[in-house]
Amino acid sequence: MKKRGKRFAAFLSILAAASAAIYAVNKIIIQSATAGHLLKKDSSVFAWRFGNVKYTKTGKGSPLLLLHELSPCSSSYEWHRILSVLSTRHTVYCVDLPGCGLSDKQNITYTNFYYVQFLVDFTKSVIGSPTDILAAGLSSSFAITACSYEPKLFHKLILINPTPFSVLLQIPSRRRRIAKAMLECPLTGTLLYHLIVSRRRIQREFEERLFFHREKVKPEYVNAYYESSHTHNSSGKYLMSSIIGNYIYLDIRHALRSIDQDIVILGSSGQEYMGATLSAYQEVNPAVETVMIPEASHLPQLESPEKLLEHLKIYL
Repeated sequence: MKKRGKRFAAFLSILAAASAAIYAVNKIIIQSATAGHLLKKDSSVFAWRFGNVKYTKTGKGSPLLLLHELSPCSSSYEWHRILSVLSTRHTVYCVDLPGCGLSDKQNITYTNFYYVQFLVDFTKSVIGSPTDILAAGLSSSFAITACSYEPKLFHKLILINPTPFSVLLQIPSRRRRIAKAMLECPLTGTLLYHLIVSRRRIQREFEERLFFHREKVKPEYVNAYYESSHTHNSSGKYLMSSIIGNYIYLDIRHALRSIDQDIVILGSSGQEYMGATLSAYQEVNPAVETVMIPEASHLPQLESPEKLLEHLKIYL
């Protein structure tokens, strides 16, 4: 019995030491990632019922709400290369979506309807009048659903590289639920998250998927995305776990079919299967207008702002 007791005590000591080491490593990674304060800027706070949301309001004219791609690495920084031009003709509201950037990152399961409710509440409480929306990637699905849910709050929708229906139709499976639970573990889950959003992996993501020309990837872009993923003690892992678990996806085809607003989709030629995605959206709603941006990939607002602005001037 004494031997078993000693072995158990030794096991607990090893476990405690390992936990302390993981905690220390996580803290060092977080402090290093956020030391540059690249996302620090003068911003306002929308005290939403589910946490504080950071946003900026610039320019003068008809309201325009910018929604960046939904990822713990993304933030309103995504729009910084086109923001000043858009602000010459519009009152531009640029938000860090809940779970992203400098906004609060709650320990919750994020869903499509969570963001729909945010869009509705933000438009009513902050903008105060019907607005146009410029949304990127997965955030396009929230804009479409919100427009179907509260059509009087929104005018024109301009979507950049929206998520294919094949992705949006995914549902949580047992394997996905397990992956979500693993990522949400306090110590090991945070360490796993840090491996997923390491600077090297973000650099590779920019070069292989986000940009068409890898030579256009600037270190400041990688650093800003790296910092965004680690703010609020890396609580962006809860958003990532919801994405990995397929909880964020929703079949939006009925919503897309039902809305009456003008919808323009700007697709990038370097975005995989974008031609098929544009056709699929038009098949659901024939009124959808589509444009292909040449030599650009997932983030033309960062890689090719001049090309993007040429089209935005037409449709806005």
